[in-house]
Amino acid sequence: MSSAPAPTSLPPAAPAGRVRLWLDLIRWDRPAGWLLLLWPTLAALWIAADGFPGWHLLGVFVAGTVLMRSAGCCVNDVLDRDFDRHVQRTARRPVTSGRIAVGEALLVGAVLALVAFLLVLTTNAPTILLSVPALAITLAYPLAKRLVSMPQAVLGVAFSFGIPMAFAGVQGGAAWSLAAVTDAVPPAAWALLAVNLFWVLAYDTEYAMVDRDDDLRIGMKTSAITLGRFDVVAVMGFYAVHLLGWAWLGRVAFGLGDVFLLGLGAAAAQAVWHWALIRHRDREGCFRAFRVNHALGATVFAGVALDLALR
Repeated sequence: MSSAPAPTSLPPAAPAGRVRLWLDLIRWDRPAGWLLLLWPTLAALWIAADGFPGWHLLGVFVAGTVLMRSAGCCVNDVLDRDFDRHVQRTARRPVTSGRIAVGEALLVGAVLALVAFLLVLTTNAPTILLSVPALAITLAYPLAKRLVSMPQAVLGVAFSFGIPMAFAGVQGGAAWSLAAVTDAVPPAAWALLAVNLFWVLAYDTEYAMVDRDDDLRIGMKTSAITLGRFDVVAVMGFYAVHLLGWAWLGRVAFGLGDVFLLGLGAAAAQAVWHWALIRHRDREGCFRAFRVNHALGATVFAGVALDLALR
């Protein structure tokens, strides 16, 4: 596979064309990315509120999730632009191809992150405090791909940080202190973050399997490369830890019942289907497994929400 050509200078786009480029930059037509963040956040929000959390918190967390994932795409594409031009799947991204300048992409990302922060300001002190490390981890992930053998673990923390923020949003008060955060976020919520991290390891390893040949050639570090021939077994192990961890926490820590377990059973069936998609390691199958993972997350959330509603 030949490398994509270096980006060339293109004439400025008309205003409508500029907006289309910005939408392409934040992957607006590919919602799977922000749905992967959204479902565990909503599950935590429902658990913390013991049911529907109210329209205000629901709106803040849905909009904040979309905005922060979009801002993360801007930063990621700027930092990875020299790598992305050598990867078939990413060579035509707006920053890599030169259709959007680096400064413009960073400005778009900064505006999106600012709007997300303004939304967080409508919640409470513990949630606002937690938004600071959440942003730091989001910014750290693109750099982790150069330094860490399994950067998907860093992404796992970033994609799971909505869980403690959801608990803080429901249970937090007005105190600006670490003690207030500790009171608002119970240990089980942090355990749920760790459990969700394994789901991220599963689906982002599938994603990394798509680009393994390109990443090996350019020296990028990914879990698919680190795990080698054990990649498929590891992905299924990650799914197992995620679902079993959810089962234990749901029953013991959160008091969820049989409807919740039925939801987990349906999610487990989807994980088995993913094994069928990735076991031959072809690009199409691995990419499809990644893209449909949001349905697994939606199934777990549905089990949580229905169980709480039917009590």
